[in-house]
Amino acid sequence: MDSMQLLAQLFPQGHEVTIVDDFISGTAVIDEQSISVIGTSGHTPIGVEIALTQARAVLATVRNHPQRAILLLVDTQGQRLRHRDEMLGINSYMAHLGKCIELARQSGHKVIALVYDQALSGGFITSGMMADACYALPEATIRVMGLPAMARITKVPEEKLTALALHNPVFAPGPKNYERMGGVQSIWEGDLAQCLRVALTQVNANDQRSELGQQRGGRRKSQQVIDVVLLQAAQAK
Repeated sequence: MDSMQLLAQLFPQGHEVTIVDDFISGTAVIDEQSISVIGTSGHTPIGVEIALTQARAVLATVRNHPQRAILLLVDTQGQRLRHRDEMLGINSYMAHLGKCIELARQSGHKVIALVYDQALSGGFITSGMMADACYALPEATIRVMGLPAMARITKVPEEKLTALALHNPVFAPGPKNYERMGGVQSIWEGDLAQCLRVALTQVNANDQRSELGQQRGGRRKSQQVIDVVLLQAAQAK
């Protein structure tokens, strides 16, 4: 979905959100409450500049608008693959963005993410996956790594990975599979403004992704491992 069309559907009563060089920022009102909108458009890759720009916008909300909800709009092809960004330490810039989002959460801000187009690799991990809850549109594309690239890295034949992807969401792209794994809370359809309104009332700062993945059959061992570790840690005290 086009980012301007998305904004019109999310905020039918109007908004003050702009898009400059694929960076989305501004303010909108829902149920008479202001919300900060931060994100990317145009499948933009996340380089050092846009990572810092997003982090700066998050910190400005924390500083100037205490406990105001934040909506992260995600459309990115992932980490920018340039020698310059690697030499500057793009991993540190992306980690900084993730830390700023965590600071916002610890400061009492509700943080919601919506994948409305593409969400690939590190560009998704340090934004959408850092939110209290991440949602997606049905037509969104979500994946950490494509199956051809995964085959090259793991040395597992692509045909085998394709077969595994039919039954195991860990290997398969798409919002439905990420919903099964708990990474996506739910998929928004219909009235997007109402979906956002409901999501803001259901925010839970506790990480429920592993629990949801177990309930939905997409990640059957993650929560079990967490429970064992927590039990052993409690017994060691």
